[in-house]
Amino acid sequence: MKLKKSQKSLRNWTKQDWRTGSGKKSSETGEAYFPAGAVKALKAAGLYDDAARIKKAASRSGKNAVYPERIRKIVRRFR
Repeated sequence: MKLKKSQKSLRNWTKQDWRTGSGKKSSETGEAYFPAGAVKALKAAGLYDDAARIKKAASRSGKNAVYPERIRKIVRRFR
């Protein structure tokens, strides 16, 4: 059976190595959770700490994190 585009995207998404910068669970640390390549790229750009701070603030307030364009642009390449 041929997969639809959305099914292929979901399959690829689940095969990615998703992690936090520390390697610990996001639920324990409150850190941002991204594909491993995105974590590496964000750290190289000096933006991972910003992403983690935004995620922790959103978690404390019970909302979803909304990242600025500079972070989304980097993460988009790895999704």
